[in-house]
Amino acid sequence: MNKKNEKSLVPKLRFSEFRDTGEWEVKPLGEAGKNLDSKRVPITEKDRIKGDIPYYGASGVIDYVKDFIFDEELLCISEDGANLVVRTYPIAFSIAGKAWVNNHVHVLKFEYAFTQVIVENYLNAINLEDYLTGMAQPKLNRAKLDIIPIPLPSLHEQQKIADCLSSLDELITAETQKLEAYKDHKKWLMQQLFPAEGETVPGLRFPEFRDAGEWEVKKLIDVADKKTKWSFIGGPFGSNLKSSDYVADGIRIIQLQNIGDAEFFDDYKIFTSEEKADELLANNIYPGEIILSKMGDPVGRACLIPYKHARYVMCSDGIRLVVDEKAYSKYFIYTLINSIQFRALVEKTATGSTRKRIGIDDLKNLPMVVPKPEEQQKIADCLSSLDELITAEIQKLEAYKTHKKGLMQGLFPSTDEVSV
Repeated sequence: MNKKNEKSLVPKLRFSEFRDTGEWEVKPLGEAGKNLDSKRVPITEKDRIKGDIPYYGASGVIDYVKDFIFDEELLCISEDGANLVVRTYPIAFSIAGKAWVNNHVHVLKFEYAFTQVIVENYLNAINLEDYLTGMAQPKLNRAKLDIIPIPLPSLHEQQKIADCLSSLDELITAETQKLEAYKDHKKWLMQQLFPAEGETVPGLRFPEFRDAGEWEVKKLIDVADKKTKWSFIGGPFGSNLKSSDYVADGIRIIQLQNIGDAEFFDDYKIFTSEEKADELLANNIYPGEIILSKMGDPVGRACLIPYKHARYVMCSDGIRLVVDEKAYSKYFIYTLINSIQFRALVEKTATGSTRKRIGIDDLKNLPMVVPKPEEQQKIADCLSSLDELITAEIQKLEAYKTHKKGLMQGLFPSTDEVSV
């Protein structure tokens, strides 16, 4: 290792017993671990014999096959794909036991398990764009992989850091599993609490409503508040919003990418001026209201508008729904729209082969079955309580991930000032 300046390779955070143990060493990844790429064997989908052995690609498990080529603890690192840049999921992941690995993922073996933990976490935390080739399809080839500098302390310190990170990963995994359990339970409840297609009575009903009779068939437009202007309306045509209408800050525009499946995605942010928003007043939407998608996957998905701004402007593929809350529970209607039963009806009505789309007239006339307001509210209270648990788990999970990110920044020194 050659130093470019006098800055020492020491992390900001260090366990007390290692504070006087000196600098870390930097090794190229090709020396830190043994590369087993030559043992990889790709199998085309038509040639795979189905079994229970995981078949790994750049994104993790992509299939299951009958045979295996590895049976040990290894580190896999994505060789190609957009994820090397966007990092939607980890680019480095550990595997253990019988496995088959294709040629889209590098395979490394380490002498010590704790070194593998260190390298895995470090690679997932740093930017690797300087080591990538290709524009349309980013690629991390073997030559570039081998020269990635990996900072490593003594074996004893590696063990301590690996134990710390592994404990935190166990918490993250446990919270992720709990979150998925809550989501699965909600999915099951929604299947039971809403009548199946063609039925007017749900499979599961609260005791006080078991003799309340059948639910009533309504159209989606029937639940809209007739006293509110533009209570069921689509967004403006794209020609109403030109590039010159976008500003750095102002009235937020809700894009199709923001409309998640019962979730608002806050990542995509564009704005227009107040003057333009006033001009498109019929296409404004407000906090707490329901917005549906006219296209995408899944088509007809809906989310609630957040309370971050006083008002928003919808994109052309959004539909504003203001529920008549004197006759209907807004949360019940919102949940019903996102139910498997209603979503299947939307899917059946939508047109298009590659990307489904549904017109506002078709959507507003779709039938839905609803009970009396008291039963609506009971179901809404049940599901909203579960949503609160899910939200709490999401926040806890994000807190753990943020804590780990901060730990990584402190536990690992920067290699910017060194070369290998």
